[in-house]
Amino acid sequence: MKEEKKEQNAEEKIKEMIENIRPYLNMDGGDIEYVKYEDNYVYIKLTGACTNCLLQDNTINDGLLNMFQEEMPEIKGIINIPI
Repeated sequence: MKEEKKEQNAEEKIKEMIENIRPYLNMDGGDIEYVKYEDNYVYIKLTGACTNCLLQDNTINDGLLNMFQEEMPEIKGIINIPI
């Protein structure tokens, strides 16, 4: 039960961080969708202009992952689920 509550708190924090970065992706015609948080990995979908962007890996690994790990060091990675 305690682990489940910790997971819910983590999900809430992740969703809040996604909402904070969404406007920046929207400015370039892209968007981000939260899928799930499991085993210390965040699963997302990049949509819109982000779907076929050549810098998608940089956005995920250099931008998003660093930002998430600053707030939640336990996050091991971000996995983009292709549409």
